Amino acid sequence: GRPAAEAPRAEQLAERLRAQKREEKREVPQEPAQRRVRELAMLSRRLQQVHPNVLAKILKEGTLFQNEEIVVINKPYGLPVHGGPGIKNCITDVLPILAKMLANMKAEPLHLCHRLDKETTGVMVLARSKEVADRIRLLFKTRQVEKIYWAISLGEPDPAEGVVEIPMVEKEVQSHQSHYKMTLAPNYRLRPEDGREVRTRRDRGAESAVTRYRCLASAAACSLLELQPITGVKHQIRVHLAYGLGCPILGDHKYSHWSKLAPQKLPEITLRRLRLQQSKARHLPLHLHARRLCLPLGQQLDLVCKPPPFFQKTLEKLELNISKD
Repeated sequence: GRPAAEAPRAEQLAERLRAQKREEKREVPQEPAQRRVRELAMLSRRLQQVHPNVLAKILKEGTLFQNEEIVVINKPYGLPVHGGPGIKNCITDVLPILAKMLANMKAEPLHLCHRLDKETTGVMVLARSKEVADRIRLLFKTRQVEKIYWAISLGEPDPAEGVVEIPMVEKEVQSHQSHYKMTLAPNYRLRPEDGREVRTRRDRGAESAVTRYRCLASAAACSLLELQPITGVKHQIRVHLAYGLGCPILGDHKYSHWSKLAPQKLPEITLRRLRLQQSKARHLPLHLHARRLCLPLGQQLDLVCKPPPFFQKTLEKLELNISKD
């Protein structure tokens, strides 16, 4: 039969899983706010467990726009674009199913044109043919696509609008558990003698990164920001806000500190408004939403997507009232 060592290991694993289930049952919070936060954490886990056909149907129902060249979907929270270890469901895998659901049966699979992080929600463009996909990828690459994001951040940026233009690079963080993060690689530093700015040697691995930002509303120690990434570096908005402006995105547990992997620490007033205890803050989702894309494809397509319900609820609770423009 099996090697003797494997049996106890499997047994331990099963017991751990049972314990985890018991823990989850016991831990269902009575507080509505905390229940909702838990539900979101569950939601992205559930998206991993549904049948690919169900996932395709969810995406189909969130279709924002389609014509003979493209299909624009509203990407759900917590759904990765690409597969990887431990990932059963991702957008790439359901594209052939989605294509069949949207068109007559002879649909060829849809093609990805750009990516969004797993936690980001909002406007995502899929092409109906490889040629169109290549055309759109080139538009992204040559920066002809205007991208607007919304984020809820901790703190208020000062000044209230401006441009963050600081190169970025990926570095290994040495801490009790070492991990990789994107970080800033500025071209300048302040001279200790007199505080003057001096140019430094460019980090060879660094990519230039530019983000425009504008504060739309502030309340409860948070802000609603409108962001326009001019470049497309990995995690650019998250890093520019956290390390460039000192205003990390609400629910960004990765970039709220440099050296540790710990839940974001929220100000007292924010916790009160969200009716949340600090210990539950680790369940808060990332509040970053791809709000609109302007795509010059023949005519200028203006594709807009309203934030998901959890994002809107947070806006209401924090009383971040955006003036209707």
